[in-house]
Amino acid sequence: MIELKSLSKHFGTSVVLDGIDLTIAEGEIIVIIGPSGTGKSTLLRCINFLEHPTAGKITVGDLTVDVNRASRADILSLRRRTAFVFQNYALFANKTALENVAERLIVVDKWPKEKAYQRAREILERIGLADKADAYPASMSGGQQQRVGIGRAMATGAEVILFDEPTSSLDPEWVEEVLGLMKQLASERQTMMVVTHEMSFARDVADRVIFIDGGRIVEQGPPSEIFSNPQDPRTQDFLKKILATNPI
Repeated sequence: MIELKSLSKHFGTSVVLDGIDLTIAEGEIIVIIGPSGTGKSTLLRCINFLEHPTAGKITVGDLTVDVNRASRADILSLRRRTAFVFQNYALFANKTALENVAERLIVVDKWPKEKAYQRAREILERIGLADKADAYPASMSGGQQQRVGIGRAMATGAEVILFDEPTSSLDPEWVEEVLGLMKQLASERQTMMVVTHEMSFARDVADRVIFIDGGRIVEQGPPSEIFSNPQDPRTQDFLKKILATNPI
């Protein structure tokens, strides 16, 4: 489904991703954890070229792209196979919820507007926001805005949805409604890669938890193993600190 080979990202002399190798099966739910500034979000952003990787190969479905030879068509094809959910919602302020969900279908996928709006209404109904179709982001809560962001990703039918700390910008009262929608997607076996500090979500939903530090995968495994019996001292130290304030 997804394979990363020797994926690297440098910012000047700073190495943010240092040769990531990773294979993800169709329908697998991957949760990525680790200290801030260790490359977690950059990893997601490199998969669909929101950040241009420095080296490596990316495979999504039947498409393999060598990042040093990637054409504009290759990048567009990768983006059509993936969908990104941002931590700050990234909705168009001047467009309604309906228009936000339909936007990529119209602009990128070239759907007729009527067909795209029909799909958007179906998605809004599915995520419990049918009554917000004509609402603008400023009139919605943070939780509702993020659900629209997730709905936009769902509408594309992407092979994998990439979630970059989707609850980090939310007030605590809205976190559960967003996590609830993500759990619904997980139960439907939507392939997902999720960067998060929500350890309870990782424990309950992930098929595999990946701990990243220093731009490298340090340790990975089922949540039961990572949370109960981490092997690497760096994983142990990270979990000790984060679980002290966010127990699961």
